[in-house]
Order: sequence, then C-alpha cells, then structure tokens
Amino acid sequence: MTLPSEMTIMALDGHGGPEVLVPRRAPLPRPGEGEVLIQVEAAGVNRPDVLQRMGAYPPPPGAPDWPGLEVAGRVAVVGPGVRRWREGDQVMALLSGGGYAQYALADQGSVLSVPSGLGAVEAAAIPETFLTVWHNVFQRGALKRGETFLVHGGTSGIGTVAIQLAHAFGALVATTVGGEAKADAARRLGADLAVNYRTDDFVAALKDWQGGRGVDLTLDMIGGDYLPRNIEVAAPDGRIVQIAHLNGRKGEIDLFAVMRKRLTLTGSTLRARDTAFKAALCAELEEKVWPLLSEGRVKPLIDATYPLEKAANAHAHMDKDHIGKIVLVTGAAES
Repeated sequence: MTLPSEMTIMALDGHGGPEVLVPRRAPLPRPGEGEVLIQVEAAGVNRPDVLQRMGAYPPPPGAPDWPGLEVAGRVAVVGPGVRRWREGDQVMALLSGGGYAQYALADQGSVLSVPSGLGAVEAAAIPETFLTVWHNVFQRGALKRGETFLVHGGTSGIGTVAIQLAHAFGALVATTVGGEAKADAARRLGADLAVNYRTDDFVAALKDWQGGRGVDLTLDMIGGDYLPRNIEVAAPDGRIVQIAHLNGRKGEIDLFAVMRKRLTLTGSTLRARDTAFKAALCAELEEKVWPLLSEGRVKPLIDATYPLEKAANAHAHMDKDHIGKIVLVTGAAES
C-alpha cells in the first residue's frame, strides 16, 4: 500500500461549540513498537468527544490532541512486534484519541476483528460503547441473568447497547428516555419498561415494577439529582455504576439508605486505562459478544453519518434528538 506523507484531521481551533472543529493537514503517523496504523473508513462520535471539544475532557498524555475514540478501516502498516494483524486486514479499534482523521494509530491489543456481516460504519460504532458497557455492566456491575437493570438515556449510543446486551444475557431491563418515539425504540431493543422522563417520574414508575423488588444494577450517565433517586429505587445489595455526569458532578447521598440496603456505588472511565487493561477487555468482548453480533442478536444502532470534514455538523446533531450512534465516514472504503 502506497501511503501519503500527510492526512486530513479534524482539529480543534480552540474550545467551544461545534464550529471549533476544522479540517487541517497533519503528518502521517508511523507505528511504533506494538502499534498498528489504520486507514480510517469510519469513526464513531461519542459524548467524550463533545466534552473534549468544550475543553472539559483533555486527552491523556501521548494521545493526539484531536478527538476520536473509535474507528474502523483497513490495516495500513504494522509496527515492530505486531503478530496478529497484517496489512489489509479489516479491523476496528479503541483509541485514546485521534480517530477524526484519515489514518489513526492504535495499540495492537485494542484492535479488534470485525464480526461477520458488519460494514465499516457499524464497526466504527462498536469499540467505545460496547467496551464501556461490557466493563461497567458485566464486569464492574456484575449483572446476572434474572436481575433487574436500569439504564438512563436508553436511546443514546451507550443506552442502546446496554439495553441489547442486558436483554441478551437474560436481565429484566428498564430505561429512561426523552419521548414516546424513543420509548418505542427502547422497547424494540429489548427494554421491558421505558419511562418518558419528560412526563413521568422514573422513581414512581419503578415503584411497582417487578413486584416492587427494586433495581439490582443501575448504569447512570446523568449524575446530579439522579443520584439520590437511583439510591431510592435500588434493591437490597444493589449496585450503581456511574459513567458520566451530564446533570452535574455532585449529588446528595442518604448514607443510611446506602447502609440499610447494603449498596455499592462505583464508577469508571475507560480512556485513561492502560493498554494491558484495554487488551484484556477487548479479548473478553470478542469471546463473549462477537458471536451475538455475528448472529444479529445485537447490533450497533446508527442514527446518522456525516463526512469527516462535516464533523462540526455531527457534533451539532449530538445536541438534538437522536437514537443510536452518529458516525463520520472518510470515503476510504470506496478508494
């Protein structure tokens, strides 16, 4: 494969609204020990990208300073020590940054095979969301068959995946959404109960759900005033996993309720974890979830695609009603 010396990236011209995302030319990166250079065909758009654009979520040391946490495409070059991947392999990858570009570097352990039947757009919508859900719901949250599960933001990228995986592994699923069309979409994905938070109080709606047993595991990206409400609906020995805080980083905790119900409150971020952790997580996801993707039992839900150079439009779309993932495409698949 003949490679160019430069590539197009979507750089941040300062911090602020979507308009700060602008196309720039940058030198083509070269893979080092254990790294893979991927010719990007599609890149997922995620809420952490928006936070980085606004100056609230800087990239970890050593990562590119332009956004992008997940890509799909073809292996262009493999660095020294890479054994599994070869030039031309169709792959997807989890990144620490730099996915909004024509080429992106990834650690070999964070590069994943593409399940059969999926194209680049669907593949690019998988790594960040599926790995986040797997770690927080099934590893950290220890969700088991027959338990009750609540995910807020059920039609977000994370929410649509969490509903599908929890349902596929035998949990009873409740979710909160921002409208009746979104409630219908959540139920089609496998939610047993979808609460429109614009018209109904999810605490009241969950009071009698499943005989009033409470929620065994809650996955929350809202924070703020949702925290005491999550505690209120939690079942004895329940777990609450925090992965974002769209309504604020602080919330009141009734410590006696935590003690009385024997609750566990935890949380995590994925981006800054080390390469060994991410490699182990990727390997487990391929073992446990790839068969479900290949069989069509779960799938990434795509709301819209935009050309790479229109990343600002994609970010503006993130602030509007959408169901599922937004993906950037480079046109490399047709070249």
